[in-house]
Amino acid sequence: MHTDSVTIVAPSSREALRLVREQLGPDAIIVSSRATPAGAEIVAMLETASDERAASAPAPAVAAPAASAAAPFSMDSNGSVISEIHSMRGMIEEQLAGLVWNDKQRRDPVRGHLLRTLLGAGFSASLAKAMLDHLPTGRNFSSGMAWVKAELARNLPLMESEDALMDGGGVYALMGPTGVGKTTTTAKLAARCVMRFGADKLALLTTDSYRIGAFEQLRIYGKILGVSVHAVKDAADLRLVLEDLRDKHMILIDTVGKSQRDRSVSDQVAMLCGAGRPVKRLLLLNAASHGDTLNEVVHAYKDSAGGNQLAGCIFTKTDEATHPGALLDTVIRHRLPVHYVSCGQKVPENLMLAERSKLVDSVFQSASRSALFVPGEAGLGELPAALNNDIELAAAAAATERLRSQCRQLIRVLAHDAEELAANASALADGGIGFETSSGLWRALADDSAGSQVIAHKLLTHAKTEIELACATHVLAISGKTELIASRSGDAYALQSSVLLSDRDGMPLAAPHQLLSTALAAGASSVMPTPALRQLAWMHGQDFGKPVVHLLDRTPAPGLIDSWQAGGLSWLARARSTTRVVHGGITTNLAQLTAQLAFTAPQMITYKGRPAQQTLAETAITLGSDLRCVAVRITDQHNGKLLASWHLLSNLAPAATASQLAVWSCWKQAADPYYKLLRQAILQLGACTEPGDSHMQKRLLVAAQVSTTIWRLAQNRDSWAGAARTLLAQLSGHRIRSGSVTVASAAALFEGFGKLIALLDALALDAGNVAGLAPAHGTAALPG
Repeated sequence: MHTDSVTIVAPSSREALRLVREQLGPDAIIVSSRATPAGAEIVAMLETASDERAASAPAPAVAAPAASAAAPFSMDSNGSVISEIHSMRGMIEEQLAGLVWNDKQRRDPVRGHLLRTLLGAGFSASLAKAMLDHLPTGRNFSSGMAWVKAELARNLPLMESEDALMDGGGVYALMGPTGVGKTTTTAKLAARCVMRFGADKLALLTTDSYRIGAFEQLRIYGKILGVSVHAVKDAADLRLVLEDLRDKHMILIDTVGKSQRDRSVSDQVAMLCGAGRPVKRLLLLNAASHGDTLNEVVHAYKDSAGGNQLAGCIFTKTDEATHPGALLDTVIRHRLPVHYVSCGQKVPENLMLAERSKLVDSVFQSASRSALFVPGEAGLGELPAALNNDIELAAAAAATERLRSQCRQLIRVLAHDAEELAANASALADGGIGFETSSGLWRALADDSAGSQVIAHKLLTHAKTEIELACATHVLAISGKTELIASRSGDAYALQSSVLLSDRDGMPLAAPHQLLSTALAAGASSVMPTPALRQLAWMHGQDFGKPVVHLLDRTPAPGLIDSWQAGGLSWLARARSTTRVVHGGITTNLAQLTAQLAFTAPQMITYKGRPAQQTLAETAITLGSDLRCVAVRITDQHNGKLLASWHLLSNLAPAATASQLAVWSCWKQAADPYYKLLRQAILQLGACTEPGDSHMQKRLLVAAQVSTTIWRLAQNRDSWAGAARTLLAQLSGHRIRSGSVTVASAAALFEGFGKLIALLDALALDAGNVAGLAPAHGTAALPG
């Protein structure tokens, strides 16, 4: 057989597909599609059979779906979805051909699905296969996944008790390669020790005399904590210092970083072994490292002289991990107890105790490879040597005989996971996060007849519906500026966006209005820029059915306060302690005023994920107009240490209690990172082009509203939300951070959202209207 291929470049994907059909006919096969500076480029081919077997192949019956499959994808505004689906199609075709999974896995699709999930999360093929060999029969994917998580948790070695570690004291050395975070982790661990038994019972040592500023960095941490810091040069110096510090309950040693391939690692271990006192070694493992690298690190630092084995390990940089399963795989195979998990630079907040269930769950929430479509690791032994790990579409194109059936095979394989897709889509629709509205708006991106005014009307209607369901007595409103660069001219712009929050839980409900302006206009006033004032005026002019409370970044000027008071605009803002106010006819500042107030009894709250106590004090002050002043203090539950304090000013009536105002202010701070997600969403959609672009405002509105849905999904802790996040993360193929969901992971969920909509639409249109996958496409039966 031979093939005829053609490359078509057109202003849009739709036009390119039309030219392909004109030149090659309905039997054309789309090989690849990509966006270029000249427009949409599509490479298509027409296969011609020259032998009897090929001539007898049912070409029209198979080729027809290929043309129909390409059309729905071309209608999606995100060109990357097109190439993603084509790439998935090639990989799925190879999977169905039996080149990756052996006969046992093909007979048990659940086992194969679980294996793909484990490999996509970063687990090695050997551990994944060994574990799945014991998988009980008769399980579906959900129950099988629960079994896998239970097995991983059962085999995960952890530190038995932090109390035992702290109460036992002793000398601990933190070791690991360069850049793994030893100094920062030493400071975090030191802070936990100081909070437990005081600064005078702890000492810090460093052996790092190579890195510029290493001792100075640790010395600064020690000064902040009130802990003595000592530098040692060699084994003799270490022995002398440890002898002098006999009275210290615990000593932490920050060692010099050495590559696992550096022969002097053994010398470093020998120095610690000859310190005259038992030194327990903790190995720091970088979560962002490849599994093979982690394995090398453990081998290098585990081998020790004098039987001084590793006491355990600490996971670092877990917020940067793309394949976090490699960490668990490494410690399970080496039986290395996990003591702590470090997930950021903050001292001491970003050091947490390792918990089995949380660690295992975070691995599957944070895996970046697509476990639905990408095998992930070709270490199974079934792949022919001639094939690469990542099977690309170009390799599939070389086998032209198989290209005719790829689209049909794609639908069949995706239908194998249709129940899971349908369950997740149904859960998203029923989750109360605005999924149906957001998915409808996303589909409207490809509808030229739906202009920005139509979208704005839908958003306003949606906002009123959400407020009725999610708000009790008030609706909260925040406004933020997003700095943008026009993709065509490179000019700087600022987008002023208003977001409505629930007064029950602080979750973003709707983003009904956006205002784009030049960067110069956006920064015209340091007190309150003109675009921000225009946004407030627009919001104040709407009838949402409940009074709006504007949560501000800063205290407005007295003139604005008077104006808003006269106009009935309600607001709440945090004020600086130096703000000058009038109280009882005397001019003072908020810090001096607070010192005179009587605070309420402590109330238990959660502050930055930890239990704490909150006390409040309220009084009336004057700043242009009469206002309420609420002072808030947050203290540690155990030792009463002041963790945070702030002052709130508001013109709200007393019906909104001081406790409510304090909670609303915290919710405002928690929702502020939404604007970082919005900026990334706008970049993904290419929404900021030029003010003259007739569709730009529509894209900005859609990006803002979909971001509210993604934000609510990212913050939801229900089980259905975790499964949906995993699916969207797998579809995006982006890096997902471990632990609590971060802004970066939310951006990956946004990308996965768009691909999910494209996938649901494609299945519903091409697979006989698959039931329940997309609300707009009916309820036909699932294909067999």
